[in-house]
Amino acid sequence: MTITLGAAVLALAMAAPAVADPWRPGFDRATLTGFASLPAQTFVPGSEPSGAQLGTAPVNGVTPPFAGQPVQGFSGIVRRHDGTFDALSDNGYGAKANSADFLLRVHRIRPDFRRGKVEVLGGFDLSDPDGHVTWPLTRTDRKLTGADFDVESIVRTLDGTYWIGDEFGPFLLHFSPTGRLLEAPVSLPDVKAPENPFLDGGQPNLGRSKGFEGMARSVDGRRLYPLLEGTVTGDPSGSLRMHEFDLRRRAYTGKRWTYRLDSSDNAIGDMIAVDRNRFLVIERDNLQGDAARTKRIYLVDTRDRDLRKTLVADLLDLANPRGLGGFGETFRFPFQTIEDIVILDDRTLGVLDDNNFPFSAGRTPDRPDDNEFITIRLSRPLLADPRVYL
Repeated sequence: MTITLGAAVLALAMAAPAVADPWRPGFDRATLTGFASLPAQTFVPGSEPSGAQLGTAPVNGVTPPFAGQPVQGFSGIVRRHDGTFDALSDNGYGAKANSADFLLRVHRIRPDFRRGKVEVLGGFDLSDPDGHVTWPLTRTDRKLTGADFDVESIVRTLDGTYWIGDEFGPFLLHFSPTGRLLEAPVSLPDVKAPENPFLDGGQPNLGRSKGFEGMARSVDGRRLYPLLEGTVTGDPSGSLRMHEFDLRRRAYTGKRWTYRLDSSDNAIGDMIAVDRNRFLVIERDNLQGDAARTKRIYLVDTRDRDLRKTLVADLLDLANPRGLGGFGETFRFPFQTIEDIVILDDRTLGVLDDNNFPFSAGRTPDRPDDNEFITIRLSRPLLADPRVYL
């Protein structure tokens, strides 16, 4: 991002009229406007074998181990300004114990909605060559794997570096534009998951892999807002903590909000800032295919400590008048995990699934899900802060 463009967007934000009342009634049915997919069996060219700890029995018609690293499990997305996106792969094969040969990676992708395809342009692995992680890593070359961290959310700050939310700590991880860890992982005070390396025989107070599933960057670029996927022990069932982290001080500010799930069986998938006070959050159930019931995008506001939710889009009931993707007039996004949201313009969102390769089969039974990238048009504008697009 050039200084000229940043200054222009900032000036536009300063000159913009006051945002309309965000508490007004919710949105009507959203419409599918773009569909593209990446085949499930897409692998990083020339990469190392993976999946050795999955056994040799077929899973949804695919037999592990694999000859390369799958381009899969998109658990976070960052919009670039050239039609491409940075997509963060999940921790591997769903657990610390089976993901030691899965290299954590950020992929550069480009959706082509005219052809209905997603192109993989390259990417970079995540590593810690400078020894900022003080506990033992899986590999001696200090490339990070799915047995080291469970990376689930990603933002790019104005200096071009990345902050990634992890679930094993939970930790905040700061990486260079090429994937080099820049400083020690930042712990969340008073919260530890079972995989946390600092438990020292103590009891965790967060469920397994229930850390920072979603994370947003403030529109002014000064703060992060990580959101836990699970309920901290002692909190009301189905309530999730959202924190504020000051990037200049490298510290949590002590501000905290509560996101209340529609059902304690649900989870969140991702989040992104709309303006200084409002955020979009994906909420989902743990079901897939015809059984799926809750795949929703909510607008929430931090001016209420208990984040008030306004339904923006039901991903199981999208209008599809053009029959995109070869589907009917109603389009369903029926995946178990939907973990990526990006604002493309004031009425258009991009949404991607995490296909949990090779385990999820929400689109077609007994066939591993593809990575799908859809765009949806909202029934009315978000009235977002222009700095969202920086």
